[in-house]
Amino acid sequence: MSKSVADGLWEMLVSAGVRRCYGIVGDALNPVVDAMRRNGQVDFVHVRNEEFGVFAAVAEAKLTGRPVAVCGTAGPGVAHLVNGMLDALKEKVPVIVLAGDTETVLMDSETVEELNPYRFFASAAVYVGRLVNPGQLRTVVTSAVTAAVTCGGPAVVALPGDVAAAHAPKDRYEIRLPRPVRSPAGAEDLAAMAELINEADTVAVFGGQGCAEAHAEVTALAGKLGAPVGYSLKGKQFLEHDNANAVGMTGLLGYGGCHHALRHADVLLMLGTDFPFSSFLPHGGTRIIQVDHDAARLGRRVPVELAVTGDVRATVAALLPLVEPKSDGDFLARCVEETERFHGRMRHYAERGPRIRPIRPEYLATVLSDLAADDALFFADTGTPVIWAARHIRYGPKRRLFGSFSWASMATASPGAFGAQLAFPGRQTIALCGDGGFTMLALGDLLTEVQRRLPVVHIVLNNSGLDFVKIEQQEAGFVPFGTDFANPDFAAVAEAMGAKGIRIEDPGDVADGLRSALSHTGGPVVVDVLVDPYALAVPAHVPVGTAAGFTLSAARQILAGRLDEVIDTATHNARLV
Repeated sequence: MSKSVADGLWEMLVSAGVRRCYGIVGDALNPVVDAMRRNGQVDFVHVRNEEFGVFAAVAEAKLTGRPVAVCGTAGPGVAHLVNGMLDALKEKVPVIVLAGDTETVLMDSETVEELNPYRFFASAAVYVGRLVNPGQLRTVVTSAVTAAVTCGGPAVVALPGDVAAAHAPKDRYEIRLPRPVRSPAGAEDLAAMAELINEADTVAVFGGQGCAEAHAEVTALAGKLGAPVGYSLKGKQFLEHDNANAVGMTGLLGYGGCHHALRHADVLLMLGTDFPFSSFLPHGGTRIIQVDHDAARLGRRVPVELAVTGDVRATVAALLPLVEPKSDGDFLARCVEETERFHGRMRHYAERGPRIRPIRPEYLATVLSDLAADDALFFADTGTPVIWAARHIRYGPKRRLFGSFSWASMATASPGAFGAQLAFPGRQTIALCGDGGFTMLALGDLLTEVQRRLPVVHIVLNNSGLDFVKIEQQEAGFVPFGTDFANPDFAAVAEAMGAKGIRIEDPGDVADGLRSALSHTGGPVVVDVLVDPYALAVPAHVPVGTAAGFTLSAARQILAGRLDEVIDTATHNARLV
């Protein structure tokens, strides 16, 4: 039997490590999905919304390092893929997008569902190829997969149905991917780094995602230099645990002595971080060394003294023997003490949590951290769930936190936890969902999770509003508007859909409710937690503009006749401190 173009496509994808494809079949994709069925080596996950499928693929690709496929049929189907593709682009993970396309005889005729893939996907992909001739198969698919893996990001193969069903020319349909190269900085850069560090009285480290495999090296360097170690949201899970020099985060999620460390060190060593909130980084007075494997990131957030291209782990390992130990521990002690004080304030809510109504999200997150498995995978929706996940959940050698932290799309926690559960069956995958994000995308594909009987744990922070947007509006001095909505009983809805539903209204029920959810193995769980709508997270360092914005917002709310709400918010939080 002769081989079709779609058959050859799947042979190549399987040879490159693809084992799963998320999407919705139809029209132009029918020959492609039928070939996948015949191939038998790829798990097709029929989702209810293509966007949910892409976010699941992003999480799976990020956590496994393997390319993952997604598909959507021509026109509206592929349009639903773009938001998740942009997330994959920002996270630099290999997602292979199989885009249904108009039949070749109808191209450029403005037929139903027609779009130009080159123009449409231009801003969301590292590669776009269009198969209009069977002879292109090996070249286009190899180019797409190689670009996705080596550049990090989504690559598109647009497939008209008539080409997918056509006979494939005789060829060798397999892909051999190059091994990644992780090289240290060059000798001259290492010597220059050592000279700057050795001249300095105080050094601080600020690390990000690039420190993922460099915990031992970074902590060893910090110990030798007496350097406080701060981290971005992405770096926290890799640098905070088992680290006596850990001093928390900076930014609006910030806590601890990180802000002081970064601003007052003679030399700041930025390792594998592209921290985008440059107003929280030092501008002048501190000499900055930035190390990243991607040279395009160097110096674009703040002016740097030394821009160094190299893998963080390999570079720090090579730097260690070149630096001299520092004996003055006062700077580190000050930053660590400030961090411990802040942790003490954060524990306040956890300790008083069982007696505070409504339920404080700080207490909820702390109890979840205590009860979850040591290798749990946490996924946080963009918004206030990220705040509580960053501050109150402990991460370790095996625990991980993931979210749309660069693209910042809403509603990614549930699909991320779903994709992770498929990749790591039986491992706890926990989605911290905002009620806005949960109703935006997760509810429809809760049916997919039920059908798959996957034990994904959804914890919905139910405060009947877009809480983070409300905070943003107040920070900017606006009267909160357009952020409130009415919610159903999510636990009852979950039960009606075939999932397990748990509703928690009393703080005394938090621990038992979470234990029940985490121990459930028969399918997805939705824990509907009525949390305090007035909970407000204040960073360790509040910029003057932020404080002024909240003051202006309060004044405008009073003038708009919302004095009671302003007083309720202020007094409610003040009495808990």
